[in-house]
Amino acid sequence: MRRKTYTREFKIRVVQEAIETDNNTVVARRYDIHPSMVAKWVRQYKQRGPVAFQRTKKPPQIVAGPREVQELQRENERLKKLLGEKELENAILKDLLEKGASH
Repeated sequence: MRRKTYTREFKIRVVQEAIETDNNTVVARRYDIHPSMVAKWVRQYKQRGPVAFQRTKKPPQIVAGPREVQELQRENERLKKLLGEKELENAILKDLLEKGASH
């Protein structure tokens, strides 16, 4: 069974009617859709406004070749090493602060 899709305008009309009547079930029955779908649309509309129903394109998949993968792995290792050094520096500074506060 194919999933039914609804236009942005249809969703906004249903949501506005549901908000005006404060009765999702009646509106759902009128448009022959499930009440939970109306409730979902109302929730989305209240959170994001009309832009909640705009279609967005999926970002293109980025395919990296072997060279790019190796470069990314090297960069990742470099950043991990740098992070480790910064964590060690922080630990040393905390230790010095504790020792300075106890004297």
